[in-house]
Amino acid sequence: MPEAAATLQTFLAFDVGQRRTGVATGNRLTRSATPQPTIVATGDARLERAAERIREWAPDALVVGVPFHPDGAEHANTAMARKFARRLHGRHGLPVFEVDERYSTTEARAQGARDADAASACIILEQFLRSLP
Repeated sequence: MPEAAATLQTFLAFDVGQRRTGVATGNRLTRSATPQPTIVATGDARLERAAERIREWAPDALVVGVPFHPDGAEHANTAMARKFARRLHGRHGLPVFEVDERYSTTEARAQGARDADAASACIILEQFLRSLP
């Protein structure tokens, strides 16, 4: 993963699923994330809803959770999340950081999250924020 420059302070994270995409906001100072309403859309509609959130929050960078099988192998959702990340970067020109999101939804459910998608996006973003110097 490329290093996030110190000038990048605010982040918007996405946990991309087949029909639902969890969203969270966070910042480098507190290294914490806050869940936002989950996007319920697919394809171009999902990208448009994400664009609305990017305009609303004006983050310095984006974080996208990329799922893998437990053994690290890629699967169909891996490619979907990476395509989503590439399209966000191409459309908005913001830095996009990919984070291995294995088990984030399982962890969110174990914590009793009412919206597991948004909670998973928080887990992904907080994992990323903890990795920053």
